[in-house]
Amino acid sequence: MSDQLRLGTRGSALALAQSHQVRAHLLSRFPSLEIDVVVIKTTGDKLSESPLSAIPGKGVFIKEIEEALLEKRVDFAVHSMKDLPTDQPGGLIVGAVPPREDPRDCLISRSGQTLSGLPKGSVVGTSSLRRQAQVLAAGGQVTVQNIRGNLDTRLRKVKAGEVEAVVVAHAGVKRLGRAGEITEVLSYDVMLPAPGQGCLAIEVRDEDSKTREFISVLDHASSRRAAEAERAFLAALGGGCRVPIAAYARDVGGALVLDGLVISPDGKRKAKGRLSGDFQAAARMGEDLGEKLLKEGASDILKTSDGDNGFGA
Repeated sequence: MSDQLRLGTRGSALALAQSHQVRAHLLSRFPSLEIDVVVIKTTGDKLSESPLSAIPGKGVFIKEIEEALLEKRVDFAVHSMKDLPTDQPGGLIVGAVPPREDPRDCLISRSGQTLSGLPKGSVVGTSSLRRQAQVLAAGGQVTVQNIRGNLDTRLRKVKAGEVEAVVVAHAGVKRLGRAGEITEVLSYDVMLPAPGQGCLAIEVRDEDSKTREFISVLDHASSRRAAEAERAFLAALGGGCRVPIAAYARDVGGALVLDGLVISPDGKRKAKGRLSGDFQAAARMGEDLGEKLLKEGASDILKTSDGDNGFGA
């Protein structure tokens, strides 16, 4: 008899693409497996018109999926790592982090202009306070507008002329097979990514050793360590979607290098730093950088920024 597993996922085109990619990798390793994809609608999907910063609670794109895991209605789940809160419910763990996709953000503009080349007064759409703040900090004379909806919806708004451009995750555009629409891949100097961006998190019940063994073959050690450093940085700052926090960890000559940023929604105030060290100390490095920036001004930015999302109610 073949083993059967149920994979929980959101129903957006990107979430389904990611989940089917994971499913295909597992089936290539375990041909006798049967994996059913179970679509679960989350709070973030139900409140698709509300700014993310206005939705109460954490994990708005995963809460219902985690409930399904805990209730054993699904056996594992595939999330975008950046959607996963740093404090997971008891009984659940990240069982695998596959190789990371490009963590940078990208610009898709109607006119084909780069971010620095957009005409004065152009409207740039984003659902992210982190992106909003860094677009404004880049110094262009553009207006940032909150837009929600899945990636397909946001790209349609560009084509329809509702906004001149959008800033979105490069990884998501690539996973949807729409990389040809990208106008500019934004450098890390201009746009530091969200903690965990480009990574997938495969979540599973801690007690489910059988499923954990299956998904463990997908784990990529350096991607996991990078995500651990970035998420520890986020946790040390106590941040979430309400405050613009960015981080990027990577391998540089065998060492783990972590950049972190806390920035006000208007892009005018920021605390930024870098640490490097051993991959095995990834979490400790993230905590240390968070504590360092708190002492260097991040604390004041966090206090005054929380709840002031710049998008209005």
